[in-house]
Order: sequence, then structure tokens, then C-alpha cells
Amino acid sequence: MDEKTILFLEEHIPELADVAFKQAYWQALAEGSKVLKVENNCLVEVSPDGSPKMIKELPAQIKVTPGQKLLII
Repeated sequence: MDEKTILFLEEHIPELADVAFKQAYWQALAEGSKVLKVENNCLVEVSPDGSPKMIKELPAQIKVTPGQKLLII
């Protein structure tokens, strides 16, 4: 592959990852498994029949800028 092709593919990684996550989500539900998702700052468990169950509230998101370092303790 040449550099131009590699750059083109790298630009589309976020789109491909989004599609892969959505496919895995629906496939897990179709196979009868429960899945987790974030909805309104809550962790929610979704059953194959579509019924949601709130697991816990999540802390507020922290906005970061590229290159910023955070210390997690």
C-alpha cells in the first residue's frame, strides 16, 4: 500500500469502529445476550426484548483536549 491509501483508510477508522460497535450491539441482542449502553449519564442494561434496566449513574464526563494528560488515582 502507498502512503495515500494508508492515510485514506486511517481517516475512516472512526466510521468503521462506529459501524462495528453497532453491529456487535445488535448481534449480541439477536443472540439472546444482554448489552450495556450509556444513556443520559446512566449505565443501562438492555435485555434482548428491549427492556432497559438502570445499573448506576455515571460521573460527569471530563472534557479533554488532544495531548492533555490526566492523573487518575
